[in-house]
Amino acid sequence: MTVKDVLRAHNTDQGNASAETQGEDRHAPSAAPAATVAAGRASQELGIRRGEFELAVHLGLIAVVGAPGGGRPRVYEEEIARLRERPDFPDALVERVRTVGTAQGAALLDIAPARFTRLARAGCVSPVTFYLNRYRAVVWLYLADELAAFAAREPELLAGRTPTGMRVMLESGADWRARNWRSQRIDRLLDRTTDPWARTAVQASALDPVQLAEVVDDPYERAYLVRVRPEPVFGRPGSMAAREAMAELMLADDPDEILWRRVNLTLELDAAREHRPAPRPGDDGGARTTAPARTGARPRAVRQAPAVESTTPPAGTGAPRPAAVGRTTRKGLLARLGWRGRGAG
Repeated sequence: MTVKDVLRAHNTDQGNASAETQGEDRHAPSAAPAATVAAGRASQELGIRRGEFELAVHLGLIAVVGAPGGGRPRVYEEEIARLRERPDFPDALVERVRTVGTAQGAALLDIAPARFTRLARAGCVSPVTFYLNRYRAVVWLYLADELAAFAAREPELLAGRTPTGMRVMLESGADWRARNWRSQRIDRLLDRTTDPWARTAVQASALDPVQLAEVVDDPYERAYLVRVRPEPVFGRPGSMAAREAMAELMLADDPDEILWRRVNLTLELDAAREHRPAPRPGDDGGARTTAPARTGARPRAVRQAPAVESTTPPAGTGAPRPAAVGRTTRKGLLARLGWRGRGAG
């Protein structure tokens, strides 16, 4: 498939995006419990592989519901029927979750693999997932649909000389792949809950224990964040090496990214404390997070932190926008963050 074919397919998918979103939000809870099926059966009925199914859930393309008693999420039969009734089923769903590595992505965009890697390191395209090869090295994977969108949006970056700003950034050793993966993963987890403490836990997941303790100084609150932290409903790494790689990649590792995550955590923590206190020893456990009935739609946030971090580089330069701190009227915010520019310079 050439880049022209990809762009044509992408434009067709974008034309149907609005109708698809309306279809996903059409469901209303009925008086009687609706029938559900397990994930394995759902993927079979949808005619997609299990990995494709899990990625579709992660992207919000398939809505799931938590099983009673905390079991693995299940899928409503009406959700399966809705997807199967689409005229482009199952090809459109398969295409939207199709992932490619560096070599395939370069071929898709009709560029050299080295240029594709430079674009990824500069933050022009963001990985959606990864796996470990036999040498335990991280291999990033990208959505083919997002690569098509990038090619349509920034065609000048696919040919000619690398922009000066991008070239200087790459020569300094910049690599935005892990950072962009973290940002998108956190955003998707935030989309799945309106509970203030769960949202705080998502923000806390990007900070190491030392950084976290500096922002959340109450040990009971930190323990509660661990309890209520949302996790991907599917696709958790199984091997020990994969779990270790996931834990390492989840942590912000650049000073400005760490500051940005600390700011977001502080704002979410304020909202959570106003909503309800974290439970203390001896409490009856009444302060618990309430998950939405379905996962896959985008619930409205209780309070959204200022969206100032961008994972998309500005047109013409190829360099990603730096993660800046949003303006806030809160007095002493930086003092509360305990920020001393750790690692700067």
